[in-house]
Amino acid sequence: MNGHHLLSAIDHRPYPLPEKSWVMRQTWSELLFAHWPVAATKLRDFVPPPLCLDEFDGTAWIGVIPFRMTNVVPRGLVPIPYVSNFLELNVRTYVTFQDKPGVYFFSLDASNPLAVLVARMTYFLPYFQATMTCSTNGDQVEYTCKRTHHGSSPLIFQGAYRPIGSVTTSQPGSLEYFLTERYCLYVPNRKNEIFRGDIHHIRWPLQPAEAEIYNNSMTRPLGLDLRGTRPLLHFAKSLDTLEWLPVKC
Repeated sequence: MNGHHLLSAIDHRPYPLPEKSWVMRQTWSELLFAHWPVAATKLRDFVPPPLCLDEFDGTAWIGVIPFRMTNVVPRGLVPIPYVSNFLELNVRTYVTFQDKPGVYFFSLDASNPLAVLVARMTYFLPYFQATMTCSTNGDQVEYTCKRTHHGSSPLIFQGAYRPIGSVTTSQPGSLEYFLTERYCLYVPNRKNEIFRGDIHHIRWPLQPAEAEIYNNSMTRPLGLDLRGTRPLLHFAKSLDTLEWLPVKC
């Protein structure tokens, strides 16, 4: 879906599109939403004070989200092999600022060193270089991520996941909506000033999922050990998105 068609579907958004033009489009595929409930007190010290932790029924949530990035290309250009296609895994929670709910990333691992460099310089995002693989066998996705970024611990995610039900869209007020229908991200710069990066897409085509997570140390820097706990799982086959440059709040 191109940018023009995406911008024709905006009625589902919780707030209007930015006035400025989008600068990049991306497609996210074979995506797993793996979410765990976490007491907000365990995350508060890792989130900049201007941002309010967003809770659902009194509980914060942390997500570990592996997926495939394709068609990653600035506006007006065409995809370039390797540069425009790579793997990503992010660790995130949910926040609000100035009455706009959004995503806060603790980390983002990517298999493309150029993408890591550009995202760190342009978006101030905590990207890390990693060795990653993703393969499919029918509906099942096998995914591995090992962080190799210089100076960082070798954190690991290894798992297999697949959809187990039909596609639905979440309803406002539901937990699924709270966890997925987010249309901006928040990130501090080196001066701890808060920037907002807007995102646009249609509503997530979600499917219930099952997963075998063999190894997951991605939340270790937060002091969270998720071994032996069962996450809430959702799968999305593919979603086209538009991105805006971050602006100071």
